[in-house]
Amino acid sequence: MYLEKILALLAAALVAVGAGIGLTWLALNPTPRMADAGSGIAAPANGQVDKGSARQQIETLIASTPDYARYFARLRETFTADYEAAINDFATRLAQTKEEQSVDYYLSEAVRRIRTSRGALAAKAEPEPIARVFEKQLEVLQAVAREDKRMCVAFLYGATNLDFQRFAASRRQIVSDMALAGLEAIVSGQAKKIDRTAPTEADFRVLETALAARGLNKIEIDALLDGKMPTPPLEDARMCGAGQTYFEVLKTLPEPARTKVYGLALELMARS
Repeated sequence: MYLEKILALLAAALVAVGAGIGLTWLALNPTPRMADAGSGIAAPANGQVDKGSARQQIETLIASTPDYARYFARLRETFTADYEAAINDFATRLAQTKEEQSVDYYLSEAVRRIRTSRGALAAKAEPEPIARVFEKQLEVLQAVAREDKRMCVAFLYGATNLDFQRFAASRRQIVSDMALAGLEAIVSGQAKKIDRTAPTEADFRVLETALAARGLNKIEIDALLDGKMPTPPLEDARMCGAGQTYFEVLKTLPEPARTKVYGLALELMARS
């Protein structure tokens, strides 16, 4: 029974990190810069871009987007080698392909890279930075829900698309807040290295009870915790609402259950 619940939480945690996976989708599905690129950057008349010029173009584009510039500044301050590697690779790609990407792509790819290389450290952070990761993810999810319930459900399960890219470009402050929260959790985890045990069966019971107390029925709880989508599937508005309730309930779990659940979710995020 306990093993089954651990496996169930894997599904639940994947739902919980849907916001983070949304940024990864942008990184893995780059598109040419969109109309936001009013930064005045233009390729030389001969169409050639050397690596040094490419780097300057990219850093100028980032600097012209203050919401994202603060993430890159913090990344450079805390993990200088990771920052340099990311910008270097961006510049190499631009010099080789001559294809400029959106600033949203550069943020999402930087987030993906640091999450892949150091993301597991976030699970070892102090409780406050860990909690902020999920608070900021909920803010993004709520903003997505206000715009499009279907996109909200896709976002919960990481199945984002170009609609999410357009959303991210129009909500850069909260997207950047979410990215920064993840980075700060990694910084805290590297400094503190707190080892936590996995959630217990009792922790699962508390979570299920809390979800039921918030009005979710068994079908909705199973869809969230076990990934069991009924036939026919729940309508988008209902599933979107259940997903938001899930995030809200996680915040109310007593310690240390809350941080253990969060920690496992962050470990899964690092592997995704």
